[in-house]
Amino acid sequence: MLKSLFVSEVRLRILDLLLVNPKESLHVRAIVRKVEAEINAVRRELNNLTSIGLLDRRQSSNKIFYTVNTSHPLYSELLSMLAKEHGLGADIIKNKDNLGKLEFAMISLAFLKGRESTALDVDLFLVGDINFENASKIVNSYEKKVGKEINYSVMTSDEFLFRKRKNDSFIFKVLSQSRSMLVGDEEKFYSIV
Repeated sequence: MLKSLFVSEVRLRILDLLLVNPKESLHVRAIVRKVEAEINAVRRELNNLTSIGLLDRRQSSNKIFYTVNTSHPLYSELLSMLAKEHGLGADIIKNKDNLGKLEFAMISLAFLKGRESTALDVDLFLVGDINFENASKIVNSYEKKVGKEINYSVMTSDEFLFRKRKNDSFIFKVLSQSRSMLVGDEEKFYSIV
């Protein structure tokens, strides 16, 4: 899907590499190796992304390093789009029909940015008549792939609505965190009916 939005496959690979690793600073040759592209194409795209302020560039000795500018206005939106194309977000979207009647699915932007989760954080939140076994398989598979635990919660639509109306502290925390909606309308997710 994103390939049809972005004209450059190399640019998309660079965004995929750097946006999901915001703390990582990579030099040009490392980027070339990781995105498996020609050095001139990588340099051209790095210059394009630097010129719009999405990437920061710094020189150290004879190497040039690039990091993502997390305060850029497009950073969160691009990260959200990538989450729907790759990783846990894409796994949820691809397996939506196997999860039962999924009304809402959201993934935390802080999780996508690489935040280390605590027991109080919610990385993934699913609402509906969910097949819990299939949801667990998707999450467990992703946990094995990335080597870290994913904090997720599954709730029926009735329980979610009830707890929203009661101003439940857990639901308030979920609603107040930054998120990327994978399934469902964000306005309906947030509003009390």
